[in-house]
Amino acid sequence: MQEHNVQYVGSEGRLGLYDVIYPAEDAQLPLVIFCHGFKGFKDWGHWQMICENIAKEGFVVIKFNFTHNGIGLENPQDFTDLAAFSENNYMKELKDLDRLLDHIQKDSFLNRVSNTKKVHLIGHSRGGSISILKASTDKRIKSVCSWAAVADLEERLSAKAEIEEWKEKGVRYIPNSRTRQEMPVKYQFVESLIKNSKELSVERASKRMSIPMLIVHGENDPTVGLEHAYALQVWNTKANLVAIPNADHVFNGKHPFKEKELPFESKQLVEATVQFLKENGR
Repeated sequence: MQEHNVQYVGSEGRLGLYDVIYPAEDAQLPLVIFCHGFKGFKDWGHWQMICENIAKEGFVVIKFNFTHNGIGLENPQDFTDLAAFSENNYMKELKDLDRLLDHIQKDSFLNRVSNTKKVHLIGHSRGGSISILKASTDKRIKSVCSWAAVADLEERLSAKAEIEEWKEKGVRYIPNSRTRQEMPVKYQFVESLIKNSKELSVERASKRMSIPMLIVHGENDPTVGLEHAYALQVWNTKANLVAIPNADHVFNGKHPFKEKELPFESKQLVEATVQFLKENGR
């Protein structure tokens, strides 16, 4: 059973959308929240099928859009709000997740179908970093699973010369190879990262993590190299690391995803994640 495109109020009062996938009414099953990555959204590719597979194993799964991810309310499949995209930053995404958690605690439907006191985070790529940062400080989170997470957010910035040009022009355009759009990111992104560098340190968050953590990464990830997963494990020696052979950054999925079965690498991702959640989420 599913609820699609439900609204929540996120950072700066902006509305965002989320979906709920649940196996049964009034079951109060453990709750899993999935956070998408950069240039991603809740309905990208095979995330729906992956979340359905996790839910079938006895979990309520919420997947949501960050409010400044460029996806509007009317058409959740397209980047129609590039103005909002240009104003996005990590702090706003952390605030979105915080506001969504607040919303969940108060929502009567979610409290009926799930145990909102047992919340588990899953995040892909940049969403994995956000999940680690949030899980390290929020007592509502009982475990965290990163999929191809970025270990160092500052390292992802451009070279110094490019940053100077970014600052001078006030905006930088990042191509989206799938949609052919030039997606604007204002210099405020850099300013926010520098200003909040301590709070946005994934290393610091990983080292102080006191809840169970799973790290899943594709061995053939061309976007966020496997060394990011190794770094996370060094910082949190209690975390489990699963490296999936032949898997790319999205575990061999694509958008749109029209296949009836998940790629083998995505099945391995689901298997590792479900096993982790069952061990730590009951």
